[in-house]
Amino acid sequence: MPETVVNIARHLPLMAGSRPSSPAIKIPRGRTRRGDIDYLTLSFAELEAEAAAWQTRLTSAGVQRGDRTLVMVRPGLPLIASVFALFALGAVPVVIDPGMGLKSFLSCVARSQPRALLGIPMAQLISRVARRSFLGVKVRVTARGALDARLTRPGAAGKLALAPTEANELAAVLFTSGSTGAPKGVCYEHGMFEAQVRLLLRTYEIAPGEVDLPLLAVFALFNPALGMTTVVPELDPRRPASVDPAKIVQAIRQEQVTNSFGSPTLWRKIGDHCLAHKIALPTLRRVLCAGAPVPASLWADAPRFLTGGQLHSPYGATEALPVSSISAAEAALASVNGACVGKPVPEIEARIIAIDDEPLPTLAAARVLPPGEIGEIIVRGPVVTELYDALYQETQAAKIADRATGQVWHRMGDTGYLDAEGRLWFCGRKAERVVTPSGTLFTEPCEQVFRRHPRVRRCALVGLGPRGQQRPALVVESSARGAAARRLVTELRALAVHHAHTAAIETFFLRPKFPVDVRHNAKIHRLTLAKWAATARPVAWEAATA
Repeated sequence: MPETVVNIARHLPLMAGSRPSSPAIKIPRGRTRRGDIDYLTLSFAELEAEAAAWQTRLTSAGVQRGDRTLVMVRPGLPLIASVFALFALGAVPVVIDPGMGLKSFLSCVARSQPRALLGIPMAQLISRVARRSFLGVKVRVTARGALDARLTRPGAAGKLALAPTEANELAAVLFTSGSTGAPKGVCYEHGMFEAQVRLLLRTYEIAPGEVDLPLLAVFALFNPALGMTTVVPELDPRRPASVDPAKIVQAIRQEQVTNSFGSPTLWRKIGDHCLAHKIALPTLRRVLCAGAPVPASLWADAPRFLTGGQLHSPYGATEALPVSSISAAEAALASVNGACVGKPVPEIEARIIAIDDEPLPTLAAARVLPPGEIGEIIVRGPVVTELYDALYQETQAAKIADRATGQVWHRMGDTGYLDAEGRLWFCGRKAERVVTPSGTLFTEPCEQVFRRHPRVRRCALVGLGPRGQQRPALVVESSARGAAARRLVTELRALAVHHAHTAAIETFFLRPKFPVDVRHNAKIHRLTLAKWAATARPVAWEAATA
């Protein structure tokens, strides 16, 4: 294998060579008579053979180096093996979350212009019904829908052939979820994937032989490179928040899982199940929890069921991951001025600049803020992507050229600040800030105040009226009515006046259910709530008790 080849697929042959018989992937396929989960298990050598078989199949169908290949395969063996085959070929997997809705999905397909389609029969049918979005597809490869479907026989041998890809060569197009804006295709180079593997290993001290249960499918693709066994979870990838926590707990205990990734909402659900049934998960060394700020209650409860490890919260985005990470020790820092997301990981630099809604062509056009001052978070480093696919204006709006270094800074779209110790604090999405005549309010510092109320699990700061003249309001996820509703908002108003940054919040709404992202039920759609609140009736509070 030439030293110049930079390709995440190279790690699979390396693992197959050093640990050929070690389990690489386990796919659930039912229950045994004892009630244990029955898994199809492939070793690293067998997984390489499966990927090699997929490489042959794709090549025979006409997939070539550089071909954009839309991947519409359910999480499981066919997905992992085929994507590694595509990486090895130097083809470019295009991954779009189907949970974003059919209209957005088809728009993303049309913009990405794939030459090949790798999909289950239903995906092939969709491509023919919605043929306008798939006009560029010249090659079609069908994958079976079963998670445990395989092309090879047990014990089969086979070797991946690596194309001579380079660090700056396009490796994949991964679309954002579209939960807080229009979905965008993020262009990943081979060197960026290699850097992600390197930073994950350093940050979390992951050792070969560990066992991972990824509650977000895309993270399973890194496991062969990290030397971890992948245990495919029993959940609907389109609606992971609907997972049965008992099934996840059973898999963790049965397979002695050491690592897992999931949203705060998912791990709140799993944690509640553990606490209700007095279950501990001592094999878990780390749980990576991201997608939304981890609530204080989960930080506090996690040690009760993670008795052999701890909770971590990595901060980042599809465009830049990981940026920073925080563990339980730092999360205990008391503050109502945002959520601490830890110090930047090795090789990543973060800065805070003055908030600006216009493009910033160079770093010289930005005003860097001192520690403690809230502004816009920008980051640079080897995992920071440089452009969006076929979206020139969006790329210009999100990227800042650093002419001194030749690097690109990514505007995270988040607000926050750096403290005197170099820790990064998250204060909310830039687009969701509330700009009033007397100043700017940020979602996370404000919502933290109200989440301390025992009857408030989820709330959202919104702005009523045009930016610059907005009136701040708080929406609380609650079914309370009548006197109970008035009592709740009276108590919330009393909390508000105790803090300078929430004292101006005098308008309160109650809503039984929040609009959230469909995948994890974690990201609140505050702008959607603001539109609703503009015509809704607020709940009155008693001024005399405030």
